[in-house]
Amino acid sequence: MPMASQLSGIWLNNSGVALTGEFIRRRDNRSLLSVLPAVHSSTSSPIIQTVGGKKLGWNGMESSKLSSTLDADTEEFDWVELDADLHHWTRALRPVQWYPGHIAKTEKELKDQLKLMDVVIEVRDARIPMSTSHPQMDSWLGNRKRIIVLNREDMISTADRNAWASYYARQGTKVVFSNGKLGMGTLKLCRLAKELAGDVNIKRKARGLLPRATRAGIVGYPNVGKSSLINRLLKRRMCPAAPRPGVTRELKWVRFGKDLELLDSPGMIPMRINDQAAAFKLAICDDIGERSYDYSEVAAILVQILSRLPSVGNEALQRRYKMDTDGRAGRIFVQKLALRLFNGDTHQAAFRILSDFRKGKFGWVSLEMPPN
Repeated sequence: MPMASQLSGIWLNNSGVALTGEFIRRRDNRSLLSVLPAVHSSTSSPIIQTVGGKKLGWNGMESSKLSSTLDADTEEFDWVELDADLHHWTRALRPVQWYPGHIAKTEKELKDQLKLMDVVIEVRDARIPMSTSHPQMDSWLGNRKRIIVLNREDMISTADRNAWASYYARQGTKVVFSNGKLGMGTLKLCRLAKELAGDVNIKRKARGLLPRATRAGIVGYPNVGKSSLINRLLKRRMCPAAPRPGVTRELKWVRFGKDLELLDSPGMIPMRINDQAAAFKLAICDDIGERSYDYSEVAAILVQILSRLPSVGNEALQRRYKMDTDGRAGRIFVQKLALRLFNGDTHQAAFRILSDFRKGKFGWVSLEMPPN
């Protein structure tokens, strides 16, 4: 059977559409759409032609938008347009939502503990610093001193690192870049925390009180590397850590020397994520529980993002998987990879693509850049 026939109907059924031959008919039978073959020999994206309408890509986007250039320099790349496209692509997909019971249980306790902190260390994923910023964090912290740690700095380029450093410097925010696996940045973080909280014991001495250790709370989204950072700082395994979300389930105090106390906390995430573009980036970067998303949909979105990034593009995908990309149609790419390597199992194909990205097989790739 030709590959085009094998691919028919695998994906579009998720959005309530059934494929029959060269036509797509909605299950409510209210409209009839004609479709081009699922697999193309050229590098143009697959097109759905609505009778009397515009040409649309796999997600209903105008084909003119899907054909934005990959030849532009990184500095000229339109990140705003990519973000708008990402919101459009995810609108019709299954929402990514994850709020396990242990987070609900410890959130109130954490907010109470934060009131006792001298400084708060917020850990984010350096690939998606904005998406791993809790929308309620500012209200929780109030005027407390904060350090932002961008972990996994080894997974972004030097240019991207400098861009984020300049962004936070303009905001007057202290930022430390770290690699929790290797311990890079931990000593600088320790010194900075003590420095920011230095006036605590000055005030205590003025009131006739004995000095005490600096209290620093470490907070952030799941799986951004909070516990690994503490373990590297202490040079021993004091906090449970694993490369998956939800390992830390309770608050835990640990002491570093005589003058620093650290509070490790479970990953905090909103009860409901309204920004689904951010939610899909959390899924791509493994910063949210895997039960919250469909691997095939997330991998398809990742392919569409990577194909547009100047640092990756279709060429890198072709080299990695030894097959044509058919333009920038993520769903078709996942289907083709499934047929080529996994006997049609799209879940396994999607898992391979996501794993490759998470292991850095596509190089240093940021999925976000600082706002202008």
